[in-house]
Amino acid sequence: MSIRHGLLALLERGPRYGSQLRTEFESRTGSTWPLNVGQVYTTLSRLERDGMVTQEGEDEAGHALYVITETGRAELLSWFRTPVDRASPPRDELAIKLAMAVGAPGVDIREVIQSQRHHTIQAMQDYTRLKAQALEAVPTDRDEVAWLLVLEQLIFQTEAEARWLDHCEVRLIRLAMMPGRGGKQSETPSGNPAGGSTSGSTPGSATGFTTGSASAPASSAPASASAPSAGSTAD
Repeated sequence: MSIRHGLLALLERGPRYGSQLRTEFESRTGSTWPLNVGQVYTTLSRLERDGMVTQEGEDEAGHALYVITETGRAELLSWFRTPVDRASPPRDELAIKLAMAVGAPGVDIREVIQSQRHHTIQAMQDYTRLKAQALEAVPTDRDEVAWLLVLEQLIFQTEAEARWLDHCEVRLIRLAMMPGRGGKQSETPSGNPAGGSTSGSTPGSATGFTTGSASAPASSAPASASAPSAGSTAD
């Protein structure tokens, strides 16, 4: 999250003081990424050091006002024009957790996946309800439109995560059922693994995968049925 660029964008609208910037930032993003005043003033100090903002007087209550400089405007414009870098993705705790759970002793990775899927779908339903509330009246205010865009991104993100978790579960089951990996692979006409191990051992015992029952994930279908699809609600 680029706090510095967010503050520059708010300062482009006119002079602001620290607490005011925090309030407007959270209003614009629906408090999805809350800030504390310390973060705001630390960032403002760095922006001032870099010549992107400067203090210019005080308001009636004695708050020091910050204004954006031409250097700051150039930086802000460059930020808007430059695509977000996806070549070095940020660390994802869920991806790291599942990667570490593969083969971990005493860990049922399918249970980890199912627990996360339940939480993800619940979050998607909550976001969808918030969107429905936001659309009860047509958004016209700048902050309302901005919050709606953030909310829809969260819906798409959780929907994609639920689909990815379904994929992970099927992937692990297929690997566990491969010949020589603790079970005999058997596929339904659709290509999904079906049936249990025929070798007498627990599926995945030769691979380190602890997947529980070697059937296709029973909860994969509700991932899209439990809440309205993000694609259908983002119009």
